[in-house]
Amino acid sequence: MCYLSQYDLESYIFETVHNRFSEKGFLNGYDFFCIVIWKANRAKTKIAQRLLKDDKFDNLEDAVYALTTGISNATKPKERLRYIMKVWGFQLPMATAILTALYPEEFTVYDVRVCDELGDCYKLKNLISFESIWSGYQTYIQMVESATPEGLSLRDKDRFLWGRSFSKQLENDIGQGFSKGTS
Repeated sequence: MCYLSQYDLESYIFETVHNRFSEKGFLNGYDFFCIVIWKANRAKTKIAQRLLKDDKFDNLEDAVYALTTGISNATKPKERLRYIMKVWGFQLPMATAILTALYPEEFTVYDVRVCDELGDCYKLKNLISFESIWSGYQTYIQMVESATPEGLSLRDKDRFLWGRSFSKQLENDIGQGFSKGTS
């Protein structure tokens, strides 16, 4: 393994991990948890516990194999999202991060920073009915598409909005001297 590739985790995920999944139809634990860490490092233990909670699997490798094979076997985006959320219990932000890494032309990450830029899409994470989640997520993708410059891939549109949110927050924090408790 070339450790230099780990430094730029996003590139590693969207090149190496994505390509491995496309070729094999599954991921190993290492590659899967690279996606989890990229989305939310703080969630890795909780995700590991979720994968092993029902004692169906002896180890994380087997659980990740089952999860990612199931994703690969789902033939449509809606069924992929339904599978990861309803069968495996993932919440929308992590589910879309995983699916974005595996299918970047079909999914975009549901993220608070992007919601900051789009406005009224925060309630989507609180919906319970899968049909409502799917419908809301489709609207979210349309909002991402329309709020960004033409000619960008869906993945770059997501990056654009995330970067704009980051930039605004940092400029605000600097302007306030980081004195108002912002992160």
